Amino acid sequence: MRENQGFLITDSIQIGNAEFVAGESATAPDSFVTWECRNGDDYFWGHYFSDRMAAKRDLLERAGHELQYQERMQERAGKEKERER
Repeated sequence: MRENQGFLITDSIQIGNAEFVAGESATAPDSFVTWECRNGDDYFWGHYFSDRMAAKRDLLERAGHELQYQERMQERAGKEKERER
């Protein structure tokens, strides 16, 4: 179990080298958060919520945007390889 800033990490989604996590706190004014995370303990760009479902939606959207970005980068790399041939 991981914790950051008093939030228990409840969910995580790994997309390539990027990880996105969701956390919950029983005492924070906004009890739910999503962060991007590097190396399992470097949390940044927190999005805070008072509603669990809004945090879950944000977690999925953040991971989805990263997936789209990585797909575009993979596509570009493939096109560059074809040009080199």
